[in-house]
Amino acid sequence: MSDQIPPKLLRRAVIKGLLRRLLALVLLVGLAYGLVAMVYATRTIFKVKKNYAVVLERFGGKREAVTAVGWHLRLPFFTRIEQEVSLMNQTLYLGGSPEPMRIISRENVALWTSALLTYRIRDLQTWAIENLDPLDILHGDYDGIVKDILQAQKVDQLISEREAIKEIIFQALKSRPINEGGPTLEQKYGLEVVSFVLKETRFGDELVAATEEKKRRELIAEAENYAADQEASRIRKLYAAYLESIQALQKTLGRPDGSTDAALLQFLVQQQWASAYEKNQRGQSTVVIQNTQTGPGLNLPIAVPPEAPPGD
Repeated sequence: MSDQIPPKLLRRAVIKGLLRRLLALVLLVGLAYGLVAMVYATRTIFKVKKNYAVVLERFGGKREAVTAVGWHLRLPFFTRIEQEVSLMNQTLYLGGSPEPMRIISRENVALWTSALLTYRIRDLQTWAIENLDPLDILHGDYDGIVKDILQAQKVDQLISEREAIKEIIFQALKSRPINEGGPTLEQKYGLEVVSFVLKETRFGDELVAATEEKKRRELIAEAENYAADQEASRIRKLYAAYLESIQALQKTLGRPDGSTDAALLQFLVQQQWASAYEKNQRGQSTVVIQNTQTGPGLNLPIAVPPEAPPGD
């Protein structure tokens, strides 16, 4: 019975065979996975997602856009995926940043403003094939159009008429030629301008402080003008009252033939001057002599020179 294989050796042989098969299976799976990963990494098989497109460059230099949704196959080394383009709504900030940018108004006043454009690519042939780096070129044209319109406005319009200015800019982006006789923004890039929003328009901090100071000075000037107007009104009323009193006096002193008693009028004038003199000269007496033939005479005291200080 020496020809029989011991059970222990048989079990070892079976285990070794299973291990060899398992190792071969692992190697086979690893090779398959590596091959698939290499194919995926080189994008020999690529996928076009919904609302996206892929621009391929062929071996002969021809470029074409692939828009069919799903998996696609391309020849490695003989074709190249140039770019992937989104066909969904996209945004573009004024100045390339959501932060406000500085502009100069028509009156040479500095303002800070931010704006947002929403657009959608409609023609891949125009966008991706006829334009090199279309997004960078679009940034320049977009900023130029918006800044030209904003900087042609007055400060009060930029602050109080934002709605009207926003619509003007939207129509310019949508239908106005970039240059006279040239294409519009939509024609040049094969896109559709969906919307335009002015997010912010404000003065700088220094200008705000200067504006507040200007308002304060204007209020002071208005108060002074009002006081001057009140004083002028008071003077006009006093003059009117004085004129009415003179007219009433002349009417009272008038004679039946329409003339005025000149002697009585001169006497009243003399008394007025005398009263005014007495108010300005303390401790003095004034004698008024009435004379209807000559001018009024006023007896004034003789001026006494001031006494010299002791020791002179």
